[in-house]
Parts: sequence; structure tokens; C-alpha cells
Amino acid sequence: MHYQRNKAFAARFALSPVALVAASLLQPLPALAQEAGEPSPQLKPAPQLSEDIPAEARSQLPTFVEGDRIQGQTDVETSVEGNAVLRRGDTFIRADRLDYNVPQDMARARGNVRINKAGNIFEGPLVELKVDAFEGFFNEPRYQFLRNGAYGEAERVDFIDDKHAIIHKATYTTCKRHGGPSWMPDWMLRAASISLDQEEETGQAEGAVLSFLGVPILPVPSISFPLGEKRKSGLLPPTVGLDNRNGFEITQPYYWNIAPNRDATLYPTLMSRRGIDLGAEFRYLEPGYSGLVRGNYLPNDRLRDRDRWGFHAEHAQNGLVLPWLGRSNLALDLNRVSDDNYWKDFSRDSSSFTQRLLANNGSLTFGIGDVTVTSRVLKFQTLQDPSAPIVPPYDRAPQITATQTRTDLWGGLETYVEADFTRFSAVSAYSVLGVPSGTVFDQPNADRGYLLAQVSRPWRAPGWFVIPKLQAHLRSYSFDGPIANGDTSASRAVPTFSVDSGLVFERDTSFFGRAFRQTLEPRAFYVYTPHVNQNYLPNYDSGLNDFSFATIFTENAFGGNDRIADNNLLTLGATTRLIDPDTGAEAARFSLAQRLRFSDQNVTLPVDRGTTLPAAPPPPVSERLSDILFGSSIALVPNWGFDTTVQFNPKTSESIRSVIGAHYSPGPFRVVSAGYRRQQGISEQLDLGWQWPLGQIFGKAPVTDGPLTGEVEGRWFSVGRLNYSLRDKRIVDAVVGLEYDAGCWIGRVVFERLQAGTEVANKRVLFQLEFLGFSRLGSNALQSLKQNIPRYQYLRERTEVPSRFSNYD
Repeated sequence: MHYQRNKAFAARFALSPVALVAASLLQPLPALAQEAGEPSPQLKPAPQLSEDIPAEARSQLPTFVEGDRIQGQTDVETSVEGNAVLRRGDTFIRADRLDYNVPQDMARARGNVRINKAGNIFEGPLVELKVDAFEGFFNEPRYQFLRNGAYGEAERVDFIDDKHAIIHKATYTTCKRHGGPSWMPDWMLRAASISLDQEEETGQAEGAVLSFLGVPILPVPSISFPLGEKRKSGLLPPTVGLDNRNGFEITQPYYWNIAPNRDATLYPTLMSRRGIDLGAEFRYLEPGYSGLVRGNYLPNDRLRDRDRWGFHAEHAQNGLVLPWLGRSNLALDLNRVSDDNYWKDFSRDSSSFTQRLLANNGSLTFGIGDVTVTSRVLKFQTLQDPSAPIVPPYDRAPQITATQTRTDLWGGLETYVEADFTRFSAVSAYSVLGVPSGTVFDQPNADRGYLLAQVSRPWRAPGWFVIPKLQAHLRSYSFDGPIANGDTSASRAVPTFSVDSGLVFERDTSFFGRAFRQTLEPRAFYVYTPHVNQNYLPNYDSGLNDFSFATIFTENAFGGNDRIADNNLLTLGATTRLIDPDTGAEAARFSLAQRLRFSDQNVTLPVDRGTTLPAAPPPPVSERLSDILFGSSIALVPNWGFDTTVQFNPKTSESIRSVIGAHYSPGPFRVVSAGYRRQQGISEQLDLGWQWPLGQIFGKAPVTDGPLTGEVEGRWFSVGRLNYSLRDKRIVDAVVGLEYDAGCWIGRVVFERLQAGTEVANKRVLFQLEFLGFSRLGSNALQSLKQNIPRYQYLRERTEVPSRFSNYD
């Protein structure tokens, strides 16, 4: 049977017989259901349209055609002339004429052909295509890809299937077309062929040349590039840099996508002054565990005349089942380098290697009923600098800790128990620093047992709370040798009683014509700990707590377990907040606190563990009134924020320590942050960071001023961070650069100076060209900006994957 319709009927046909039969069968179902006394089927809304059509469903999809004139034979062949359209699933074909062979599922389209395949567009004069398999060819096409907006022209496209294609004699760019016929994109890749793999989201160009501003800059026999965010194996763009210590550097990374949950990166680096550094990193992610291993090896460093290496490994495993222990958690963090100068010479290789104290930590945590047990080994590698030596901390091998918390006891009582056994050792740690024997710093290695038992009875209600607490601190030592007073063992028991209390008042008020809910929260904290002499005992892990709002309402002035301060003091404080009654957001907070001491604190720490002092106790703390602690956080004005913490001595009327910070961010890519830090007699620094557009330069204006997607073009941005020491009158760290966003490419120039010791600084210049949707060339300037500039925003960060329905015809 032949059929023919004209434009007046706006003919549309669903050619799949399966769909027609299904429609005829489904139509009477509601009536049958009602006759059987069953409820009618209800339509269920879907949260979103499906981006991907399952392979098993494609063969069942109907094929729709429409046009000005349609003729053909049912289930055999259809011909459409004038505004011809064929649509099946995520495939849309439009042309002047279209012939469709049903048995072969073959579409032949001629004249102004346009194909939309899941948002990817192909346009040209002629196509032959098996619709379901998406197998065929397209002559002289123009194309544009959905995920990255890239487009180009070619002599021919061969469609292998719906995920793979080969483009012959192709061009490729992401520069948006604007201007007259003579317009050319700023960058373009010309290739003999480009193989596209939409499944892996990669492209492979053969016989390619990359041109920038009309100048060929990079001939590449073969190059792989991303079509989306999916990982891919292959050579990554090389990075180059200029360093004052290493000379000219060039790194050629290779990425190996081993599996969806495993990958590896090889990154050999040629340093003109040192040699070739061989670096590699392996990462893994499993349902119950994850981790990474990173290593660097530089044979025969020409500047140090020795082999250099660094190693770092992380492993975290949850739900590990062990005999007698049940489900356990395992954690490893291992760090090691070849020599003391590694942190200065290779300070940017890894954050794990930039520290002078490299921790090697392994822990196993498991539960026995409501008791949590952690067993760990912690050892340090200390990298010494002769100009600024540091005292190595004690290794803990092993340390076994058990804790229990109960909140369901009679009468509302709550308890906490912590027991700890630690072996402290420091082999030749103090002989390295020349600490003589017979002083409080010549400490023997030791075993220490520690027990904290605590019981409290909290009363809490809206507007107030009272929490009395009783603690008992018990510890016992067994020393490998005699301590300063000749003992080889010691034990101490120290009780502590405390009461924490507070009130919360609220009122509705207004400031600057804006309604707020204001709170007033006075707080009183009393603690009493009798004096138990501990000053002659070695100190293995205790340190003075920072004087801050986080520690001022705590029982002990020290962290660690080797010193329990004798206290008879009252801490008074108050906080007031301004809260937006509509959103609950905190617009401002002001806090004030001070300690009142009723008796001297006789338990103290040695003045400095790294200095030589006679074996005599340090002086007690006798000040009756502590410094006043003031803090504030203000966000009353949109785009502005202020934070302040000040430690003020009322006797001398001087600030002992001040931290003042502010930031201003009126919109995307516009942020300025400033900070002032001062500690009396030690340091005084200014810190300034920014990212800010410089306006129109060289006559190229912005196209749009969009949100975080970075829809700006032709903009210069200044970026940087400066840290200046007012005490030394010099710049400590500096990262200053320029970024230029041209819409389809970004240029970056960054100068970096980072302190690597009291007398040494590393300096380097970073250049980077980023061709959006293709690759980055040059140094890794972007990483430096992210690491050093507060609130830095990537100019072209993709916030979401575009939908195929956003480009639907």
C-alpha cells in the first residue's frame, strides 16, 4: 500500500509496528481495570527526563517522520521532501529530502542536513546513516559537541556507532564565532584525523598542528584530549618552569587510568641544575578502603652530589574484620625523605614533604562493647636546619588508648573514661642539639600509663545550663634511666572539680534600620585542682594551650598528659549575637572573656625544651587577672566580612596578640582579603590576597558578566597574595600574577616566592596557556593560585554537565 500526504495535513507517522500495537492494547486497560473493581492506573511524575536511553530500549522506540510531502510503503520505505524530519529517541535528522528504508533502518538525507545526536550537532550536504546503530557517514560536515562546546569542520565523518566516530581532515576549537567572514578563532587544532570516543569522553588527534593567534605553536604527531570530565590514559600536557634553585624545569606527566577505582601518574622532571627526577603516584579506591602511594627519586643530584628521594603513602580502611577484634579501622600515613635539605630543595613536590617534622603513623581502632580501643605507632623524621634547629618530638611505639562514654546512667549522670599506655623514645634526639646531661632536658625514654576518669551531671534547659564535673587524673612512669632527682619511676594522682554554667537571653531589636534577634549569653566557669608537684617529672607530650575562646573554658592549661595544672580560678565571659530572624543567619557576634585566679599556679612547663637550664622548677604563674580575650565576627553588610581576636593586657594596656581579618567579595572573581597578625615580641605580619578584574585593556571588552560559569571574555585579572613581616621589614611569601580570559583560552603569568628557611627562599616564574576544552600548556600556575590565594575562583569552572535537552531541536 502506498500513501501520500501534503503539507496541509502536517503529516506525522510513528513507523514502528510495535508501538502501534502497544498503543491499541494499552487503550482499553483502564476500562478493564474498572470492570474488575481494581483502581485505575495512575501516571507517576518523573523527577527529570532521562539523559541516556538504555540500549535494550532503543530497538523498541518508535520512529517519527514529518515534512511537507511524504510518500512510501508501510514498513518498507518512506520518502519525505521539504522540511523533512526524522526523530527516534535522542536522534534528530532534518534535511531538504530524506529517504528512510525500514528493513535496513537506513536514512539518506540530502540538502541542508542537520543531525542532533544527544545534543551533538552535525550539519552538511549529505548523510547516510543506520539510525539505531548510528553507523554511516556524513560528507563535508560542520559539527559542535555538547559537553565542551567545541566545534569544527571536516571533509568527512565516519560514524562507527553512537559512541565512536572518526573525523577526517578536521579542525577543532572552542572559540565562539563572532565577527565577519574573515574571522578566525584564536586557537585551532588542525588534524589529519580525530577519533572521538564519547563513552570514554576522549578525543585522539593524529597528524595535528595547534595554532594560536594564527601562528602554529605545537606540531603533534598524536595527542589525546578530553571531551568531558572523564579520566583517560595518555600523555598529559607538559609543564615548564623557571626556578632559582633547580633552574629550568620541564615535567612530562603520563596518566594511566588503570580501572574506574585505580589510577597512576608518572611525572619525570628534567631540572637543568640537578638532573632527572623520577616521580610517580598510584591511587586506589575500594568499597572498604582507599589510599595512595607517591614517590620521587633523583639519582646523583648535581648540586648535592648524592641521590635524593621522597616517599609518601596513605591508607584508610574501614570495616576490616580481624580475629578476636571484629570490625576494625586501619589507618596509615607514612612519610620519608633522603636528607635534611629535601624540604628546602623540593618544597613544592608534595605537601607531605614540605614539613620539617615528617610523621609516620599507623593506627588500628576497634570496639569491645561500648569501649573504643586505638593502638598506634608514631615515629618522626626530623629535618634539621643548622640556622634554626628544632627539638624532635618523642616517638610513640606503641601507644594504646581505650575510651568509654556513658550518657544513660541513673540520675542523669554521664561518665567518660580514658586509659592510655605509651612507650616514649627519642634515639639521640637531644645529643644532636648538644643538650648536656644533668638538666631537665636530658630526659630518658620511658613507659607511661595514664588514666582519666570523669563523671558529670549536666542540667540543660532553654535559656540556661549548669554542668558540674569531677575528674581524676592518674599516671605512672617507668624510666629507662634516672631523671633529674635520681628516680627511675614515678606516679601522680591529681583530682579536678569544675562547674560550667551559662544563661541565654533573647530580644527583638533593630540596628541601622534592620530587624534582628539579639542574644546575650553570659557564662561562668570555675575549676579547682589542688597542687601536686610535677615540675621534676619529664615532659613527653604536654604543651601550653593556646589562649583562645576554644581553651579558656577548659580545666587544664596544658595539652597532653604530663602536666595537670593546679588551678583555683574563675573564668567569666559573655557573648552577644545578632541573628536575622527570617533566615537564622548570624550577622554579628561579639565575645569577651577573662580569668580570675585565686591562688598561684605552681605546675608549669620548662621555659624551652631546647635550651640548657639547671634542674630547677620554673617560676609559678601568680597573675590574679589574666589577659582579656576579645573576639568578633561581623557580616552585617553583604559582601563584607570582618573577624577579630585580641588578647589584651589591662596592666600594661598593650595588646599581647592580635589577629584581624577582613574580606570583600562583591561578585564572582572579585575578592580582596586582608589580615594583620601580631604576637608581642615574636612576630608582626600583614597578609593581603586578591583576585580582581582590571577592566578593559587593549580594547577587548567583556561579552557578558555571568555567574560562576565564568561567562566573561576579554578580561584581565590581577591575582596575588603578599605576606609581609613588619618586624623584619621584608616580604616573607609572595605570589603575584595576571590572568587573561579570552573566552576560549586563558593565559596566566605568576611570580612565586616562598620562604624555605630563615635565610632561603624559593623563587620561580610560571607561564600557562589553557585552551578550554582541549589542554593546558606551560607551568602549573593554576595549582599555585588555588593553594595560595584565599577564595580564589577558577575563571571557567564547570558547575554542571549540560543536558542534551538544552540543545534540542
